[in-house]
Amino acid sequence: MNESHVTVVGNVATPVDYRVAASGVPVARFRLASTVRRFDQQSRSWADAFTSFFTVWAWRTLATNIASSVSRGEPVIVQGQLRVQENERDGKRYVSADLTASSVGHDLSRGTTAFVRVSQAKPGLTDATDRSGFAPHAMAASGAVAAGAGEGVEGSVPGQG
Repeated sequence: MNESHVTVVGNVATPVDYRVAASGVPVARFRLASTVRRFDQQSRSWADAFTSFFTVWAWRTLATNIASSVSRGEPVIVQGQLRVQENERDGKRYVSADLTASSVGHDLSRGTTAFVRVSQAKPGLTDATDRSGFAPHAMAASGAVAAGAGEGVEGSVPGQG
């Protein structure tokens, strides 16, 4: 209950590793790189100071959505519980910082993204669908068709084949 909740802004440093645990619960993890930038008065320019790395863990629906939405190199904002652990391997001490994510999203100060709400399919709610299974009127209402977002969409969701 007294876990530290933090928000970290950074870039996805590794591909998302998506798996289904033995219990049947989806889990995703990736490394997040957060680089401190400082203004150098002498050169009158911004310079990278140091980079902190975090292992981000996500479970259930968040894990599936991350695997479908986030790629290496993309800027993201992660909010979650921070846990710093010390370990020893081969006689060396290591410190790791893990974030158990409660929210993950693209950093919109550095680009744009298109949001698609995920919901369970409920047969009979739509009267027509195109060959990809999307309801054309729903995509048109959201502006996705006009923007070309429906083109080239992969039909598989992580963990479903």
